[in-house]
Amino acid sequence: MGGLIAAVETRPRTVLAAFLAVHALVWTALPAFLYYNLPLDVIEAMTYGREWQLGYDKLPPLPWFLGEIAYRLTGHDASLYALSQAAVIVAFIAVWMTARPLVGAAGALAALLIIDGMHYFNLSAVKFNHNVIEMPLWALVGFAFHAGLRQGKLRHWILLGIALGLGWWAKYFVVILAAPLALFLLLDPDARRRLTAPGPWIGAIVTLAVVAPNLYWLWQHGAQPFGYAEARAAAPSGVLDHLTHPLAFIGGQAFFLLPALLIAAPLFWPPAKPTAGPRADAFDRRIVTLLAFGPALTLFVFSLVTGRATNAMWGFPLWLFMGLWIVLFAPAALDRALLMRIGTIWAVVFVILVAAFCADYLVQPRYDHRYRAAFFPGDRLSEAITQRFQQATGKKPAYVIGSMWDGGNIAHYASERPQPRVLVDGMPDHAPWIDLADLRKRGAVIVWTEGDPHVLPPSLAAAAPGAQVGVPFDLPYHRGEGVVHVGWAILPPQTP
Repeated sequence: MGGLIAAVETRPRTVLAAFLAVHALVWTALPAFLYYNLPLDVIEAMTYGREWQLGYDKLPPLPWFLGEIAYRLTGHDASLYALSQAAVIVAFIAVWMTARPLVGAAGALAALLIIDGMHYFNLSAVKFNHNVIEMPLWALVGFAFHAGLRQGKLRHWILLGIALGLGWWAKYFVVILAAPLALFLLLDPDARRRLTAPGPWIGAIVTLAVVAPNLYWLWQHGAQPFGYAEARAAAPSGVLDHLTHPLAFIGGQAFFLLPALLIAAPLFWPPAKPTAGPRADAFDRRIVTLLAFGPALTLFVFSLVTGRATNAMWGFPLWLFMGLWIVLFAPAALDRALLMRIGTIWAVVFVILVAAFCADYLVQPRYDHRYRAAFFPGDRLSEAITQRFQQATGKKPAYVIGSMWDGGNIAHYASERPQPRVLVDGMPDHAPWIDLADLRKRGAVIVWTEGDPHVLPPSLAAAAPGAQVGVPFDLPYHRGEGVVHVGWAILPPQTP
């Protein structure tokens, strides 16, 4: 081994910390400096998180809770971008912990460099949402599952139960991970032996205990969130969809994997003579193969059988262990030259991704005039609406009726505390925590930015009978030539 490999092996934590620091600093700073407005998913977190419900009409609440906590602690939007990177960093650390005993510190570093080439960990991870928070939990599940099978220690099975349970609170999509793990425990002869010990069963009990409050909420409120998930996975329109939908999923994911495969190329080309190095046994290889491909294969089979479409962004947590699998099955052990080549290609890909992000928000807006939520004048909209409501009623608004985007921006960027609460889409089913009697007593402002700004949309009018429509106004975007046409109305507070 060369000096570089020796340095990685002798000071693994220092090398890992340097990589994590560069990644986190760059991908926190870029949106903090280039975004003028929070993205939709983060506005959604700010709207839902502060209501502290055990469940919501769309998705489970864990990322919304975490977003609310981060913002309350700091009061700065940048903390929400940092929260995204914290999730990515925890995922990387869990993968590193899984990889290091199998392929050494140098191999673990190479595994991280490989997966960092995918946009899921950088370009797309700047927007904190349910997909991002899945990654650290899925990675912890993978670490705990491997450690539990190999070492049989109770603490690993408890960690597995906690991570799977929190994965349910993050996104119900976690069943795509849990299903292949359960099948592996039943079908693999070495894994099945662990079922004679209490560890896996205690892990299952811990999982059920963690998810129990949300299961109780679902029992009380019905399967509304699953209706949202079903709408995202479009039903087949014909028999051919049973083939085209899963193939479209595979094709899309293969495209997203290309930068990662490019980073991994030195492990396979030019062909190297096999060299002895840290290698796992057959059981380790089966576990890593399961972690690398099991969830993706499960989703593929689901689409094949049901004919339902998939969403490209569902790939966020699927490939966490792809880098480890590649390093593990590479024909030659890492040496200084290989690690240098992998690191060089990673650096080139990293710079390209950073340049692409900067170009998308600094250069392209001058030419493509495409809508970008990051330039939306949410702060100006909140100020304008608050001012108009206060002029009409002498008070600042306690409630906003509007879409998640319009209402959420007004609430988040409001200067007063507590912030106004949002009746999402004017539909009580979307915000059952809103007391409609209190809303009518204290009044509300109704806002819409789509359709005719002079006409109150019927969906919003139903929640605010007697609302008085105001004079529409326009607001320019923070950058570019876009203009927001704002319609608004006031539901006056009831006179005591």
